[in-house]
Amino acid sequence: MERLSFMDRWYLLAERRETPMHVGGLCLFTVPEEEDEAEFVRRQVDILRSPEDWRPPFGHRLKVGPLGPAGPTYWEPAEHLDVDYHVRHVVLSELRREDVFGLTARLHESLLDRRRPLWEVHLIEGLPDRRVALYSKVHHAAIDGVSAVRLALEMMSPEPAERHDRSPFARHIHERAGAGRDRPEREPPTPRELAAVAEGLHESLGSRTGLLAGLRTYARAWWSDEAQALPTAWTPEPETRFGNRISGRRSLVGHSCSLSRVRAVGKALGGTLNDVVLAMCGGALRRYLDVRGELPEQPLRAMAPVSLRTEERGRVGNAVGALVANLGTHLSDPGARFEAVAASMSAGKALLRGMSAREIELFTLLTLTPAQLAAVLGFGDRFSPYSVVVSNVRGPRERQYWNGACLDGLYAMGGISHGCALNITLLSNADRLDFGILACRDVVPDAQRLSDDLRCALEDLERAAGLAT
Repeated sequence: MERLSFMDRWYLLAERRETPMHVGGLCLFTVPEEEDEAEFVRRQVDILRSPEDWRPPFGHRLKVGPLGPAGPTYWEPAEHLDVDYHVRHVVLSELRREDVFGLTARLHESLLDRRRPLWEVHLIEGLPDRRVALYSKVHHAAIDGVSAVRLALEMMSPEPAERHDRSPFARHIHERAGAGRDRPEREPPTPRELAAVAEGLHESLGSRTGLLAGLRTYARAWWSDEAQALPTAWTPEPETRFGNRISGRRSLVGHSCSLSRVRAVGKALGGTLNDVVLAMCGGALRRYLDVRGELPEQPLRAMAPVSLRTEERGRVGNAVGALVANLGTHLSDPGARFEAVAASMSAGKALLRGMSAREIELFTLLTLTPAQLAAVLGFGDRFSPYSVVVSNVRGPRERQYWNGACLDGLYAMGGISHGCALNITLLSNADRLDFGILACRDVVPDAQRLSDDLRCALEDLERAAGLAT
């Protein structure tokens, strides 16, 4: 049995009917002309259901003690896996593209059954233009965004003529793809490590900048309230509709734009692709709130997961943390908004860059503790450190095919919570960026407008960069 880390257990502890803690993905494919559409779908369903030896965590269920997820929690092999329950074939008729997003949002609303392995897949046929949809959801305690993308890509190929019968859920396919690195085994922090503010921990972890220095810098930024140069998760967010309590109802919006356009803006303005994406989101939220007369004077903030490679590459490889980014929504000038976003991200990355991977994990845990505690206790709307989660995950660099069916869209769905009613997760998909916009339908009733707002925000940035035609 494999023991869950503290962070993995947090997703179980924070889960309520209104706040499911699973991640999801919607893939849209076009079936090859030479294939019978119904037969193609039936064949793919059979392949997905085919494993006899299921890879973790898809063949595992939770094992908890008397304290539930608050105590030691493990993954144990499931004695019986009902493949028809976990891999579902949905046949609909006269379904429009926007209907698929509505159906997916409703599927995303329901909690996963903790008595079973924590995942579901729905293969949906009946879309126009020979398209089929694949919706999947997996509990966040079992998988992260990067692992979810790798899982999807294991069943695809850049070769349109390639045909295979491999299921991404099979253990031997997982091992062959080298995906064992998806979720590196790690022990939960010890009590001594969690006493990270002590000098003894700083010495034992032995980095040049270290956790203690990072926490001091973070605390100074919070105490001095300096012009949003280094936003912190310890300061309440300006009041907007995004900070309200949420219901269990969801809406999903898909938006796509040219990857080359976003890169060109970043190059012209001297920033990164992620800076441009955050500035786009800031511009979109400013438009959305301004039209409704709800734009606050103070800037909104976003929680932005970041992946950092440490100098100790051979020992620890990649490190993942989370920063709070200034979205510059109080600035009408898109160029100034971009500068505010880039400055806040640069300050945050500089803070993490001197830490080891272990320290980054502990730093993220400690700095987000108030928000995490509020979420577990159910009053995240009373202490909301950010309005939106914006996650940028690297997807495939080449066009992908699933047994000849072209991958036309790749839309990820993260989680939302009380006090954070909006999640924007984007994936690079060959020459495009695909945005999955997940919102609470009762708090953000017209989330579809955010797609137009993102488009306008990119055009504004292009004009600021002197790239508009």
